Amino acid sequence: MPAVVLEGEDMADVNRGNRPLSPHLSVYRTQMSMLTSITHRITGIGLTLGAVLVVWWFLAASTNAAYFETADAVLTSWFGSLILIGSLWALCYHFLNGIRHLVWDAGRGLELEAAKKSGIAVVAGSVVLTILTLLVI
Repeated sequence: MPAVVLEGEDMADVNRGNRPLSPHLSVYRTQMSMLTSITHRITGIGLTLGAVLVVWWFLAASTNAAYFETADAVLTSWFGSLILIGSLWALCYHFLNGIRHLVWDAGRGLELEAAKKSGIAVVAGSVVLTILTLLVI
């Protein structure tokens, strides 16, 4: 079946120069919902990486003392502590943002101002929960 070509239109040139481009990040103004969505995805990946490190630590503990000393040295170093504290914050953030999404799924808090306030509350709450957890530990 032959392709349908409109009169005066060539298949190779579909007037691409005069068509509007798809919206791009430079078109949009940064919004709280946008930032929290991106951060939610990043923290999900970060939690996976942090969990891999903790599992590695447990596996090293179950193999032999020398291997455990290596894993323990990595996780108790300043870099390992930084990763674990970051993972703790990611866990708190991911948890609170998940609750926020459950509220949205119920059809509440979807107005722009409410979404902005809940985004700020999630970020602030995750920092507070992280600090409280570190103080208790």
